[in-house]
Amino acid sequence: MNEIQIRFNMVEDNLDPAEVTKELLLIIDGWLKEEGAYTTDVQQQMLESHVKAMVTRAKTGEALPEVDVSLFDEISPESMQLAERAINTLPGLPIEEAYLLSVHFEIARSND
Repeated sequence: MNEIQIRFNMVEDNLDPAEVTKELLLIIDGWLKEEGAYTTDVQQQMLESHVKAMVTRAKTGEALPEVDVSLFDEISPESMQLAERAINTLPGLPIEEAYLLSVHFEIARSND
């Protein structure tokens, strides 16, 4: 897959977290549709809240609490890959962000 790498340099480009959150959610929605996945209204609210917090952390540099990655052993490689694509749009975020975000993708992918 040859895709253009999207990057939101929050600090360097002094980007507005609300605008970046909106754009990133649109990108994520496209990725989910490509996978045949979707979120329910409640799941979408949770995803939006998480992405907003993640974008804000990319701007402020706030660290996540320690994450036990063994808790994510049952997350599919596909969900983890989607999460990594999302955090890669925000340079400087730690891989732990992908583990947390992957749960949202796993749930969306499991919806019938």
